[in-house]
Amino acid sequence: MPLPSGYNPPDMNGLKNELNEQQYQAVTAGLGQTLVLAGPGSGKTRVLTHRIAYLIDDLGVRPYNIVAVTFTNKAAREMKNRVEKMLVAGQAEGLWLGTFHSICARILRREAQYLPVDSNFVIFDVEDQVSLIKNIIKDLNLNDKLYRPNQVQSAISRAKNEMITPKEYLIKTSRDQTIRDIYERYEKGLRISNAVDFDDLLLLALYLLHEVPEVRERYARRFEYVLVDEFQDTNTIQYELVKQFASYHKNLFVVGDEDQSIYRWRGADYRNVLRFEEEYNTSDKILLEQNYRSTQTVLDVARAVIDRNMNRTRKELFTNRGAGDKIHFYSGDDDRDEADYVVRTIQSEMRSGAQGSEFAIMYRINAQSRMLEEAFLKAGLPYRLVGAQRFYGRREVKDMVAFLRLVHNPVDEISLRRVINLPPRKIGNKAVEKLAEIAQLADVSLSSVLLELAAREEESPYWLELERSARPLWVFGRLLAGWIKAAETASVPDLLDRIIMDIEYQEFVTEGSQEETIDRWGNVQELKRMSYDFEEQGLAAFLENLALVSDQDTVPEKADAPTLLTFHAAKGLEFDQVFIIGLDDGTLPHSRSFEEPEEMAEERRLFYVGITRARNKLYLVRAERRNMYGSYDAQLPSRFLKDVPQELVEEDQAGSNLGRLGRRSGGSQRRRGGWDSNQQDSYFDDWDNDYDNDSMITWESVQSRRAERSQGHAAILPSDQTPSQQPKRVKKTEPTYRPGMQVRHAKFGEGVVLNVVIEGDGEETVEIFFTEIKTQKKLAASFAKLDIIN
Repeated sequence: MPLPSGYNPPDMNGLKNELNEQQYQAVTAGLGQTLVLAGPGSGKTRVLTHRIAYLIDDLGVRPYNIVAVTFTNKAAREMKNRVEKMLVAGQAEGLWLGTFHSICARILRREAQYLPVDSNFVIFDVEDQVSLIKNIIKDLNLNDKLYRPNQVQSAISRAKNEMITPKEYLIKTSRDQTIRDIYERYEKGLRISNAVDFDDLLLLALYLLHEVPEVRERYARRFEYVLVDEFQDTNTIQYELVKQFASYHKNLFVVGDEDQSIYRWRGADYRNVLRFEEEYNTSDKILLEQNYRSTQTVLDVARAVIDRNMNRTRKELFTNRGAGDKIHFYSGDDDRDEADYVVRTIQSEMRSGAQGSEFAIMYRINAQSRMLEEAFLKAGLPYRLVGAQRFYGRREVKDMVAFLRLVHNPVDEISLRRVINLPPRKIGNKAVEKLAEIAQLADVSLSSVLLELAAREEESPYWLELERSARPLWVFGRLLAGWIKAAETASVPDLLDRIIMDIEYQEFVTEGSQEETIDRWGNVQELKRMSYDFEEQGLAAFLENLALVSDQDTVPEKADAPTLLTFHAAKGLEFDQVFIIGLDDGTLPHSRSFEEPEEMAEERRLFYVGITRARNKLYLVRAERRNMYGSYDAQLPSRFLKDVPQELVEEDQAGSNLGRLGRRSGGSQRRRGGWDSNQQDSYFDDWDNDYDNDSMITWESVQSRRAERSQGHAAILPSDQTPSQQPKRVKKTEPTYRPGMQVRHAKFGEGVVLNVVIEGDGEETVEIFFTEIKTQKKLAASFAKLDIIN
């Protein structure tokens, strides 16, 4: 489409020198709708930032009239910094650039008069949401083993993402009445606490734009130009929000890649890319195919893998960096050998001059990191673990944030319950429940009762009702009143200092071992350091920033150690050398995808994303057997490996240096399941004969296949057992254990049996919730040695 009339064509020579042909075409696209399909490493951030600068500097668009949406705060900060560097100081002021959630939060605070919350609402993270649901389950006298708070939270979140209200829940889902009741109470609990959850940020914004004409017109007219990053990861609500933003001017510029859509589990739908093309049939489509990150070998492997997927635009990725090294493949004896191979390869590369931060080890699920961590620790090699206990999830950080949230929003009951007896001040559960009972009868918040006590002490009508707990509650009420008053003028760091001093929190967190206390107090100090960035913006902005931060925003920029992370956490990152482990069917692709084509396509995209994180070297690693619930199971190679061109692969051998990490000296010298056509013992030979690449294989058929391999195959036995020592299994038809039984395990303690399954080979698998460690596990009964208590 033509550009607006009245503009003189700017001098484009400088821009042409900075961009390749396709990037330049995207940056200077005309009005209307533009779809940019950007392959990995093709410079999409560069395109977006240049596009924003082009609109402001060359076309004279006011920043006030531009909204640019990204998916992480880190990406938003990076884009903003780049844009500001490209323009004159202050020229980008007024630009709306942030995540969907931060932009929607901004709209909600501005338009709160139309909402069931005040403008100073707090944002409940997942932990807060689960805490609220736990309270509701307790109030309803429900069994929390049957209605598990985390699962209920997920069900409610799914419902919200599908725009299903509590009233519609039974009609539009197959779940029971109880979940609906919890959902309804959950919504009331949020409103009582003047809180919203992450899903509400989007839902309420969409409600305003759909149902309040003056709000819709205000933002639709304001946002002349709408730009969206990672468009393939939008869900239904986000797609509708984008449409609303662009509903008046219809200037919509979206960048995405359906091949990198990996968040289906949280509602993302790559088909929004196809929907965009259909809905805006006059839109321009531009492909960014030149890669600036990886070698051609890495790109050729990635393309061979992803080309098996349907419903996508094919891209011919290319680079000027040359072919580079072949892909390394290693098939370990077992999962310990797999981890040892990774560590000793990294050690070898580091001895040759590589830096620790150049390496990443990627896997399908977090549980796969355990064996790797053990191997790193044994080798004395430091590592970084992404997606484990986040800084913002650590107890002392959550404590201080809860104090701040309570000061900012005194009706936040979740925060109040967390800190009211912290450090311990003789306010037990009974006192809190009595306080809640009084507040409910008076139809006020818990903090209102506390502040009333603080103001009137023994003259308060609540004093006698609270009996012995009145005095300690009065003390806390006085503290809370003082903090609320101080927050009117104090900066965030000063307010933090006041709270820490008043409750003697440093003394509280420095009880225990020296190493632990240094770390815990260091976390409090780090939170305070962060608060200095918000001295001018204030407490509300600080709390909102904390609520919206994601795991990926906290990945260390320059940590000189290998990084361990899942494929999902790796999105948007890149490393010189990448190891992808767990390339077994059932792990990658995950077993739950075997009978669902869309799930299988997502697994393939995960693998593709992992491959394309590599700049120079890529290692594909698997194990022939894994320790599964007490026994070793033979593993089939991932079906995705079959798509990797064998001429691009170099198979690494097990060597005598296995002994370095405590493994047996010498190792196995045979070729492993891979690309050797002469090998008689190759898992791929049987796999190729038995299965098509993405045929819908059931988990039962794979288990049966593994059972066949187990017979007469010594490799499936633990290394310290001979066949004669292997426990004999008696094929049974009746289970030893039943749901509801109480059992005891030597390591995990007492637990309750939730489910029992007898496998095809007669093995009894028992699913147990262990009450002492509050964890659910699935164990093979013949190895678990469970004692029946009741």
